[in-house]
Amino acid sequence: MRLADLDPQQFVEWFRHAAPYINAHRGRTFVIAFPGAAVEPPQIDGLVHDLAVLASLGVRLVLVPGARPQVEQRLQRRGLAARYAQGSTGLRITDAEALECVRDAIGEVRTRLEARLSTGLATSPMAGLRIRVASGNVITARPVGVRDGIDHLYTGEVRRVDAEALRRRLDDGDIALVSPLGYSPTGEAFNLSAESVARAVGEALAADKLIHLTRHAPLHEADGTPVRELTPREARARLDTDGLAGDARRLLHSAHQACLGGVARVHLLDRNQHGALLLELFTRDGVGTLIAPEPFESLRTAGVDDIPGILGLIRPLEESGALVYRPQELLEEQIGTFTVAERDGAVIATGALLPWPAEDAGEIACLAVDPDYRGAGRADTLVRRLEQQARNHGLRRLFVLTTRAEHWFRERGFEPAGPEALPAARRALYDQTRGSKVLVRDIP
Repeated sequence: MRLADLDPQQFVEWFRHAAPYINAHRGRTFVIAFPGAAVEPPQIDGLVHDLAVLASLGVRLVLVPGARPQVEQRLQRRGLAARYAQGSTGLRITDAEALECVRDAIGEVRTRLEARLSTGLATSPMAGLRIRVASGNVITARPVGVRDGIDHLYTGEVRRVDAEALRRRLDDGDIALVSPLGYSPTGEAFNLSAESVARAVGEALAADKLIHLTRHAPLHEADGTPVRELTPREARARLDTDGLAGDARRLLHSAHQACLGGVARVHLLDRNQHGALLLELFTRDGVGTLIAPEPFESLRTAGVDDIPGILGLIRPLEESGALVYRPQELLEEQIGTFTVAERDGAVIATGALLPWPAEDAGEIACLAVDPDYRGAGRADTLVRRLEQQARNHGLRRLFVLTTRAEHWFRERGFEPAGPEALPAARRALYDQTRGSKVLVRDIP
């Protein structure tokens, strides 16, 4: 689709929503791992374009490509069978002949990526962009050795990452390309898994993001619902109970360990979804599974920096008459009474508890949820949080004034009452012209 074919207003809205992420990602370090299949046509075209977009926006990129299909092709041409350990590792068993195929395949993948990233993408909107790609032997490796009675031969594991060399390349504005091949201090070469190299590089650089483009993402619940966010604790629980096996299990285990090892966020993306990288990084909800030490969404007391976000939620409701107009100056005075739901830095829901201690009552006010996030129980969560705050203040009942949501509150235990049920000081402020319904509920 051409840009000219897009609805202009939709494009403007998307660009405005993407702007905070463009700013947040600038200067950040992302390690991106993808399988060898992703560098074959036609997938390589979209991948290279998206990587070029990230580079042009100031993201510091480290690429870790796999080469499994390329290795398999070379083994087949030589009449050799691919061998994998059936024990705990599931890794390729790399003998001397297989190692030659690995070297050749990794060289092909590296040169193909370097060539495509160096072309300036003449037929794309990125035409003229100059991208330098730097690669080298930054991985020191050691042999996996004998596991479960199986000698893995020239299959290795990462011993050390030359993080300083990588940082110098990133500081110079280069894209760093790290192949899954490592060398021992004695000069031997070892075949490594791209997944383990990406994790080791991410941990060594304390990367802001480790991103896996894989066929094993996003994760799903038993009913098929995509899993959008996990904490490391939740990821560990899934490893213990979900029955994952093979590559999918190793991937989630690696993501879990990377978070514990200092990587800020790990993203698991479907490599077959067109534009998955951009959709994940420049939209609020993304399209993959995120593993992060802190919850992606949090509920907390509002501060003055949240005022623009709160105003963005309540102004449309004020204009429609659902909420009474609240001047910004009043909002600034009452900001400590507000609670906000924050999702990846954006305020998506809010509500306030205004105490009337003379009559042991609290008012729920300004309850608002972003239209994109309604219907998922956030308003209920806010009301429960505000009720707990009222309980902590020693208040004995809650009340709310509403013109549109009477039945919603009644379904949650609030009972209709007249203005006479309001605290005397609040009753003096009651606007008869709005005709707001008054509902009350005792706090257990």
